[in-house]
Amino acid sequence: MTKRIFLLLFLFSFFILPFQPAQAQAGGPVYVVQPGDSLSSIAGRFNVSLADLMAVNGITDPNQLAAGQQLVIPGLEGITGVLNAEVINFGDSYRSLLRRTQVSPELFRKLNHVVSPSEFYVGVSMIVPSEAERPSLSSRISPATGESLLEMAVKQNTDVWSLAQYNNLQGSWDGLPGDTLFAPGEGNGETITNGLPPAFVSAEMRGLPLKQGGTGVIKVKTLPNVTLGGILVDHPLHFFPVEDETQVALQGVHALLPPGVYPLRLDATLPDGSRQSYEQFILIVSGYYPEDPILYVDPATIDPASTEPELQQLIQVTLPANPTRFWVGDFISPASAYAESTYFTSRYGNRRTYIGQGTNLTIPGFHTGLDFGGGDGLPITAPAAGQVVFAGPLTVRGNATIIDHGWGVYSGFWHQSAIQVQVGQMVQQNEVIGLVGGTGRVTGAHLHWELWVNGIQVDPLDWLIETYP
Repeated sequence: MTKRIFLLLFLFSFFILPFQPAQAQAGGPVYVVQPGDSLSSIAGRFNVSLADLMAVNGITDPNQLAAGQQLVIPGLEGITGVLNAEVINFGDSYRSLLRRTQVSPELFRKLNHVVSPSEFYVGVSMIVPSEAERPSLSSRISPATGESLLEMAVKQNTDVWSLAQYNNLQGSWDGLPGDTLFAPGEGNGETITNGLPPAFVSAEMRGLPLKQGGTGVIKVKTLPNVTLGGILVDHPLHFFPVEDETQVALQGVHALLPPGVYPLRLDATLPDGSRQSYEQFILIVSGYYPEDPILYVDPATIDPASTEPELQQLIQVTLPANPTRFWVGDFISPASAYAESTYFTSRYGNRRTYIGQGTNLTIPGFHTGLDFGGGDGLPITAPAAGQVVFAGPLTVRGNATIIDHGWGVYSGFWHQSAIQVQVGQMVQQNEVIGLVGGTGRVTGAHLHWELWVNGIQVDPLDWLIETYP
């Protein structure tokens, strides 16, 4: 009788207890979902089927995903711990990442499908497994000329054999001057880099990966009295001092630049006139800009005979990189004075096709700024402090004003019904500089705000969301 009751209770439990999906590989490895991830992209990244990924994690809805969520990854036998996504920054290398994380080359290649160390582009996301028993090597050291591995080990409060093992050296004699090594202990607060010449103490790039229309922020700390330069894609970089031998450069990325890898080079000129350089490729990704409806406009406003000279004029005005930074803190909307009655009528980067009314003249392009709706006469205010460097009528842009904010950053305001500032005038944030209008190439009155960063138009919305530099 007792056995019969037990059997009935056992069978009954199948109907009243909720089904729990099998957790094959319970305990690891686990991937932490990153912003922008999808289940299909994660499955593709680890070369597993979407069905298996959903089943092992008990997911029934493919849209059931959130940043920070932990997913068990099936099919990775022998791998445990947490699989972290790490974005490669300037100065990182295949060797330095393996040394710092203590991940074997075989495991790293398996997780990232790496064929060659040359695939280490700045901005690429790599999977790095972390385990509790693996030592944390956060102290970056570099042997000076004539300095032995034993001397470095003593300074780091470790032994020469451990230091050699951590950095995959053959022995105490294998440390080369200028090579970057890692040791246990607290880091010095600098960005972890490798392969940089001695003039560079640290280097980092913010907001990776860079997108079309984005603003690159490059922050470099050097030895005293070092002058910095370089290039990003094909534009020369202009560096400005901020603090403690640290310099910053801002560089825009063109909205029509094809996604791919491009050069990023840093040049350091030392007080004695000698020069040290470091170059690494950087990944530029798509901005995923949509296509606007075809716009039919006055042929004169898209005729290259008038548009090209006007564009060259703007380029010349916005070319100088003023060493004085006028703005402080955040940029604000130039439509702040009528914020309750406006909205975005068109965003930066949208692909466009212009057709001259009554002609076959067709010009492809993109929207170079951010449009705010609004009627004639509404006030336009300065998004940040600066100096007026242009104020006057243009064929395409109508009544235009350009403000120099310093460090190669400029704001342009087109199509105004009235300009209320003059060249040379200093303006403060939120000061009225003009009135909304419908002059130039428009289909109606609106405020067009354009932002130039070192000769390139960038997305102004980024500057309303983030603080630069």
